[in-house]
Amino acid sequence: MKVLKFGGTSVGSSENIKRVKKIISNEGSKIIVLSAMSGTTNTLVEISEQIKDGNILEATQNIDKLYAKYVQVLDELIVEADLKKDTTNYIKIIFKFLKECTSKKYSEALYNKIVSQGELLSTYIFTKYLTQEGVNARLLPALDFMRIDKAKDPDEFYIQQSLQRVIKETLPVDIYITQGFICLDGYGKIANLQRGGSDYTATIIGAAIGAEEVQIWTDIDGMHNNDPRFVENTHAISNLSFDEAAELAYFGAKILHPQTVMPVRKANIPVRLKNTMNPESYGTLISKDFKGEGIKAIAAKDNITAIKIKSARMLLAHGFLKKVFEIFEKYETSIDMITTSEIAVSLTIDDEKNLNLIVEELEKFSIVEVDNNQSIICLVGHLVVRHHETHRLFRLLQDISIRMISYGGSNNNISLLVATNDKIQALKLLNTYIFDYEIA
Repeated sequence: MKVLKFGGTSVGSSENIKRVKKIISNEGSKIIVLSAMSGTTNTLVEISEQIKDGNILEATQNIDKLYAKYVQVLDELIVEADLKKDTTNYIKIIFKFLKECTSKKYSEALYNKIVSQGELLSTYIFTKYLTQEGVNARLLPALDFMRIDKAKDPDEFYIQQSLQRVIKETLPVDIYITQGFICLDGYGKIANLQRGGSDYTATIIGAAIGAEEVQIWTDIDGMHNNDPRFVENTHAISNLSFDEAAELAYFGAKILHPQTVMPVRKANIPVRLKNTMNPESYGTLISKDFKGEGIKAIAAKDNITAIKIKSARMLLAHGFLKKVFEIFEKYETSIDMITTSEIAVSLTIDDEKNLNLIVEELEKFSIVEVDNNQSIICLVGHLVVRHHETHRLFRLLQDISIRMISYGGSNNNISLLVATNDKIQALKLLNTYIFDYEIA
């Protein structure tokens, strides 16, 4: 059995939904994981924020606009009378619930319920459309088996046992449809796997059932060697290892959720990135195998904050770093990069939610400097640290101020911290050096 995940753009219109149906209609049993239709989750987040701020009129107007979009898609997709009636009633129930939310007190639980509605809508509509088209398909509600624990990690044993039970209790079909992104938390309440989490859902399911392969279908021909939004003439990378893909996803490659490869790496299940708009393209195959050495790709991660922690006490003092790390652990804030000297530590974070509290505690024993609007540029490839031309990278970037360098912490990654204003120029310079001239 294979697991195929289709992103928001892939199911973002009636035309694209028909494309997806054609892609999945070949032989073999499959579990199909769907995101919400493109734009839906953003709108639902906006609605929840408007409820939080008391802007009920704006929230109601957004709900009405979103409802109109789904009615139009339904009219374009489903013509069989009974199926259309069922689907129309389901859509009305969802949007009645959203309207009711506007009179409720805002909470995290309410937010999670609101943003979960997009996946519920897309999977219900798609399942009814497949039924109309004569495809033997069934809906598997993700909330029947997908759960995270109190640490917000997938509850692997529960998921595996529950998914196998749900499939066993469902009439055998060729295609099962389920929601990405949404899940239950350790207390049984509706939660989610964060933005982009449908990829993660797919690989969690893939590991739970021992899938032959997990496929992630988006609107681009695989993972590119640089960011095509800023750099011209990028191309898809045909093969990546799990380690290389994980580095690229974590450090900014938008096509893949950062935690996607974790479940399948342990089970040695390959992941293939494919393009719904160009299904014949090879895409990118992610597996345990390394294909060649040297720099394969560049990614950039924005919204980074750099923190320098300086203290004379650090000199020859054991336990200093532990003290620093315990503060970040206390406020559940992850660290991306770190460098040290005899009297200072520099590190980066991508979540400023508790920045003021962190700085306040650090200042009790050190001098703290904070730099906002930074970007991490990551160079990834198997054994990239053996790259013999590395010294030329820094000559190439001599006109760009490099705030930090992470080199040697991983065999597959060299990371540079630069001001976000310099990011695009740095990406273009590195692209020319590494790929256009093929010096690497």
